[in-house]
Amino acid sequence: MLTVSDTRSASTDHSGEAIRRLIEQAGHRVVDHDILPDDPHRVRERLSAWLADERFDGVIVNGGSGISRRDRTHEAVAALIDQRLDGFGELFRMLSWEQVGSAAMLSRALGGIAGGKLLFALPGSTAAVELAMQRLILPELGHLLAELAKE
Repeated sequence: MLTVSDTRSASTDHSGEAIRRLIEQAGHRVVDHDILPDDPHRVRERLSAWLADERFDGVIVNGGSGISRRDRTHEAVAALIDQRLDGFGELFRMLSWEQVGSAAMLSRALGGIAGGKLLFALPGSTAAVELAMQRLILPELGHLLAELAKE
């Protein structure tokens, strides 16, 4: 799990903590967690290392998915994806519409398969993370992992 933020620290990473809590409550394990600034090179480097590590079945990234000049996480994650899960971003924005209205279009949340593993990029807000985890990722996680294990 990777938090991308120029301002968050271990004590203020509420979104990262929400992801950890929800994953563990669902019976899964978080192998590692780090916080990096929104630097595409560093983000891509860390993700590539984790995706090459057999301890990981996937990686969830939060933060850096907006449209500000510093939000470059989308590009770093998208460059690693071999197979996109377009429906993830589409459904996330649809569900976000119910919570934040037209501001949902600002989200560049995405998901896919990278190196045979799951890779999701979520917005940095705790509400957005909880929405994505509870309504999309966790309900399908077992199915997604089973499908990847078939290969």
